Amino acid sequence: MQERISAIVEHMAKSQHELARTLEAKRSVVAHMAMLVEQIPDHGPSFGEIEALMEHSLDVTKGITSYLNSLADLEDAIADNLAPIMKAMKEQPGEE
Repeated sequence: MQERISAIVEHMAKSQHELARTLEAKRSVVAHMAMLVEQIPDHGPSFGEIEALMEHSLDVTKGITSYLNSLADLEDAIADNLAPIMKAMKEQPGEE
């Protein structure tokens, strides 16, 4: 039983690692977008139409929100996957 649990945990670790890599790529995009926004002057920017500025600001906000939601989903997935493993390990106190 312990070997089976170990195999499941190993498989979950690999899939979680791939999710983390995806999130890292997404984080890089969000960080770059945030740096671009930071370069916008506080006073007197001349961007032309306010609608375009609002649209781009909304895109940045959506990107950051999406990244944070992905982090929350990863945390939930880790918790959901580890809960049954931890329960099974508690039921077998003699085996390590």
